[in-house]
Amino acid sequence: MPVEALASATETATMEITVSKFELLKELTATQGVVERKTTIPILSNYLFEASSDKLSLTATDLDLSLRTVCNAKVKKEGSCTIPARKLHDYVKLLPDADITIKLLENHWISIRCGRSNTKMVGMARSNFPTLPVFPTAGVVKIPAQVLRAMIAKTGFAIASEESRYTLNGALMVLKPESITMVATDGHRLAHIERSGEKFEGVSGELKTLVPKKAMDELRSLLDSTDAETIEFAKDESTLYFRIGQRLLTSRQLTGQFPNYEAVLPKDNNKSVTLAGNELSAAISRVAQFADERSRAVRLRLEKGEVKLSASSTETGESEDSLETSYQGDSLTVGFNAQYILDFLKAVGAGDVKLEFKDPQSAGQLRPADSEDYKYRYIVMPMRI
Repeated sequence: MPVEALASATETATMEITVSKFELLKELTATQGVVERKTTIPILSNYLFEASSDKLSLTATDLDLSLRTVCNAKVKKEGSCTIPARKLHDYVKLLPDADITIKLLENHWISIRCGRSNTKMVGMARSNFPTLPVFPTAGVVKIPAQVLRAMIAKTGFAIASEESRYTLNGALMVLKPESITMVATDGHRLAHIERSGEKFEGVSGELKTLVPKKAMDELRSLLDSTDAETIEFAKDESTLYFRIGQRLLTSRQLTGQFPNYEAVLPKDNNKSVTLAGNELSAAISRVAQFADERSRAVRLRLEKGEVKLSASSTETGESEDSLETSYQGDSLTVGFNAQYILDFLKAVGAGDVKLEFKDPQSAGQLRPADSEDYKYRYIVMPMRI
């Protein structure tokens, strides 16, 4: 082998950088949710580190979801390597607040030095790391970060967790030129939120996207920790892209048809009662202690001037609570899964809520009593008690 060829072969496998512990840890923490814990493909337990100019780019993927992020670094030698993700995160967390020098050694080993600490970790070949999709140049839509965050918080909990209901394992996001809607359902309940008065340039007609649950969860934690005002969203045939500041989340698209949710939105729920959300939540929590453990069923009875909540089971006993209200309509008894109602009350936070019913067999609708910037409603199927 000529000497020049030998030199270039060794040079390609180099990397040496210095990075602040604080900056590195921030990005390692942000990507932990994407790293595959139980994987049959060892490389997916690793980060891909790529150093060039004055930046370190970190990537984690589980093949369905990937997160690429960057942090400032002093790059002595440009290059790339892969490092076990969980071990690196746990180790860096324990290091003193000082600069960390990371260097690629022979056989994919990586040296990590910080102050008086000196560690070598076993990496893997960079060539094993999967190639990741690239952010599209066309069809990019800007979405206000806090709007998307609020919508995920108010719908994410209603997504189905059963793998068999494939198209329900995500939320439907509908972008129109002047509104954004998000809908999630597991077949027993449905959360629907819409915000109009936003301008979405580049959107004509309707842009419908199914966002998988894992991507929703990851997006939520990224949006919780960003000060970016808008995020960039794009998609191609197979992948969704969300760019949040310096971070790029990509997700495999869910295929299939989301159910026709418009058909289940109640039209003529004419019995309506308004209650303080925190009082209702406290009463349901108390009564639900005595609900059947499997069904979590709680009875809700509307009467003139009050709402009675009750539950009973042969194992634990029975409990009843009542709340004062201005309701003057006919009496009505409906059964509901307590957890479904509590999820909604937690999502709306403080304030009054409106409960709207038709009869014991029809879906109930819950929504915030005050008109707000978002049109939010939550539909729950009744239970036989």
